[in-house]
Amino acid sequence: MRYLTRLGFFVGLSLTMLAIAAPVSAQDSATKSAAPIHPDAAISSAHVEIDGKPLFRVVGVPALPALERAAAIAARIETAAADHNLESSGITTVDVELGTSIMALGTRLMVVTEDDARSEGMGRKVIAEVYADRVRKAIDSWRAARTPVAIKNDLLLALAATFAFALALALLLWLSRFSRLALQRYHKRIQALGIQSFQVVRAERIWDLLSRARLFLTGVAIAMLLFAYLNYAMGLFPWTRGTSLRLLSYVLQPLGILGRGFLNELPSLIFLVVLFFLTRWLLNVIHLFFGAVRRGEVALDGFDADWAEPTYKIVRVLVIVFALVVAYPYIPGSGSDAFKGISLFIGVVFSLGSSSIVANMLAGYLMTYRRAFKVGDRVKIGDVTGTVKEMRLQVTHLWTIKNEEVVVPNSTILSSEVVNYSILAKTEGLILHTTVGIGYETPWRQVEAMLLEAARRTAGLKAQPDPFVRQLALGDFAVTYELNVYCDDPTAIGLLYTDLHRNILDVFNEHGVQIMTPAYEGDPPEPKIVPKEQWFMSPAKPEKP
Repeated sequence: MRYLTRLGFFVGLSLTMLAIAAPVSAQDSATKSAAPIHPDAAISSAHVEIDGKPLFRVVGVPALPALERAAAIAARIETAAADHNLESSGITTVDVELGTSIMALGTRLMVVTEDDARSEGMGRKVIAEVYADRVRKAIDSWRAARTPVAIKNDLLLALAATFAFALALALLLWLSRFSRLALQRYHKRIQALGIQSFQVVRAERIWDLLSRARLFLTGVAIAMLLFAYLNYAMGLFPWTRGTSLRLLSYVLQPLGILGRGFLNELPSLIFLVVLFFLTRWLLNVIHLFFGAVRRGEVALDGFDADWAEPTYKIVRVLVIVFALVVAYPYIPGSGSDAFKGISLFIGVVFSLGSSSIVANMLAGYLMTYRRAFKVGDRVKIGDVTGTVKEMRLQVTHLWTIKNEEVVVPNSTILSSEVVNYSILAKTEGLILHTTVGIGYETPWRQVEAMLLEAARRTAGLKAQPDPFVRQLALGDFAVTYELNVYCDDPTAIGLLYTDLHRNILDVFNEHGVQIMTPAYEGDPPEPKIVPKEQWFMSPAKPEKP
């Protein structure tokens, strides 16, 4: 009931606003009517309307266009009708120099000219009498429609129509709700349309289509009901009767314009449809070709299989841009100033705000052809080291050892150096290296042997090629040794370094050799080594055998 009350209030308010605006629309009704062309010359004509009903047609004169003349005549007739001292029988015709005047108590309502008579195909005096009789009937009808009894009857009829509309709307909403509940009861019974196990149309899609169809039909029914109600209710009152008579044209005229525009643009639309399907077919062929290149079914000299997907995207963009350039002249309204203004605005916005976007896009494609890295590689970009998780057109996602996701703009990658730990790890092996500083009193052969022993104890390193030791520098207090080992798993670099350093400490402690890094200023009384019996001091626990 609350919904119906609000609806009734809305409808009543709409009728009141139309009634208030009706006097103005009555005066301007002649300007809104269709105007045929004068048969003898390019002189327009217009209908004189009273309360929305056309009385007769008048043609324009050089000093007064047809629309303005018809509006002025209608205003004078309504003024005469509002004067109750004037009897409709007092409407007479008088011949004047310019034609035949239709008079009302000495006031001229209009002059019937020869052009008016010629447009009707009758004599001037005859058509003047016909027009005068129509004016008399229009005045009587105008006054009868505005009597208190007539207005009271119209209000009662409008109230009854409003009540009937509310009942019909409530019934329609109930039927809509009932249909929704009925569909919900059969929701689980809706089966997908398919061929064997392949689903052509899923059950959820069918349910969504049925729900939308129900809402669409409900909306159409409500619109038709509202249109019928407004057409009837506004036709009851003389102030809104003209709007009621033109209400259907308000709906059909835009549809007619759209229909005529569609027919005029039909050849261009057919061309656009053909171009659309041709472009779509060409894109499918290109996609199949580069898909075969990616799978290795088609081999191109000097073309890496990893380049197939980005190359397809570039070619697809070029084909679409070319199709848009060809289609532009055939798009309805493409030559209008509004369309040109929108195109210019989009171009300016794109050129001003997309410089970094375009730079990142180009960098994204160039990185693919540089073959700097691919998804899954362990890389170092600037100060960030991580595994390539995803490569997008604008940015690249790295997953660090700390379980962090770092997003790096592609333009930054293109302008900086990239260290790839994975590209040679599987074939030739990645070399891990670490340094220690040992005093001059320790033989270098012993140091190298201990470092190689630590490398052999470290699990996860490659046995071949053999690890090797380099002497980097003869420092002031110690010799700097570098241990180099090979691994084939770049993602385990952190764990391998940890195990390798542990084993270096253990081996040097076992042999009583202290590591002199960092440099020192004097020899301590006792060697800086950890005895084996102290390796597992609290809280450390012995390793399980």
